[in-house]
Amino acid sequence: MHSLGNDFVMLDGVSAPIALSPEAVRNIADRHRGIGCDQLIVAEPCADGADFFMRIYNTDGSESGQCGNGARCLSRFVREQGLTEKQTLEIETISTRFTLSLGTKGQVSAELAAPVFEPQKIPFRAGEMADGYSVSVGGQTFRIGAVSVGNPHAVLLVDDIDNAGVAEIGPAIEYHPDFPERTNVGFVQIEDRAHLKLRVWERGVGETLACGSGACAAVSVCRRWELIDDSVSVTLPGGTLALFWPGSGPVRMSGPTERVFDGLWSLE
Repeated sequence: MHSLGNDFVMLDGVSAPIALSPEAVRNIADRHRGIGCDQLIVAEPCADGADFFMRIYNTDGSESGQCGNGARCLSRFVREQGLTEKQTLEIETISTRFTLSLGTKGQVSAELAAPVFEPQKIPFRAGEMADGYSVSVGGQTFRIGAVSVGNPHAVLLVDDIDNAGVAEIGPAIEYHPDFPERTNVGFVQIEDRAHLKLRVWERGVGETLACGSGACAAVSVCRRWELIDDSVSVTLPGGTLALFWPGSGPVRMSGPTERVFDGLWSLE
C-alpha cells in the first residue's frame, strides 16, 4: 500500500501471530532483492482496549513508534482484510495511541496525539525546553524545532526546498548526539500561512516521497513559531496532505491511501 508514494508492506498479524527478525525485515524491505517499502507494518491484536496494535518496522529493521501515512493505510488494510467492520478505529503503538477514520474513495483521516515539546520526552538533550535549538553538523549550525509526535523529529526552515541538501544534512542530524534515539529530519519551505512544502529524511529509512508524522511535526513546529494558521496544506514530493492543529491538543491529518498489490512471502 502507499499514501502519496510513501509505501508500506502490510501484514496481518491478527489472524496468525507473526515474528520478524531485523534481518527478515531488511530482506522484505529491500527494493532490489525483496518487495521494497519505506516501512513494514504489522496489524496485531491489542490487549489494552484499542482495536489494533500497530507494529512499525523501518527498513533497517529497527522499530518506530509512529508512522502517520502508514497508520492511515492500516485503517483501510484491516477493513479490506475483513478484520473489522468499524469505520473509526483506535490504534496503539509502542509509543502512542490515536484514532483513525475511514472515508470514501480511500481517504483516511487520523487524529494523532498532541505534539510533545519537552526535550526529555522526545528525547532530545537540552538544558530546558525552548521554541528553537542550535545544532552543529558538518561545520554548519542550524536552528531546529524538536518535537515528538510518537517519534522524534527535528524541523528546520529552508529557502529553497529543491536544493535543501536533504541527503547530506538529513543523516548528519539524524545521528546527532543530542538525539539519543536518532531523529527524523524535516526540511520546510513556507509558501504562505496556509501552505508548506516539505521533504523528510526518515530515521532508519532515508528520504521518502511523503511522511505523515513528518508533516505533523512540521506543522506543530511552524505553528508554535507562529508562522502558519491552524489549517495547512503540506506538499511533499509525492503529493499533498491536509492538516489542522490549533496550537494545542491532537493533530488532525487527512489524505489518500492506495492498495497496490497482494502476494505471499516465504520467511524460509
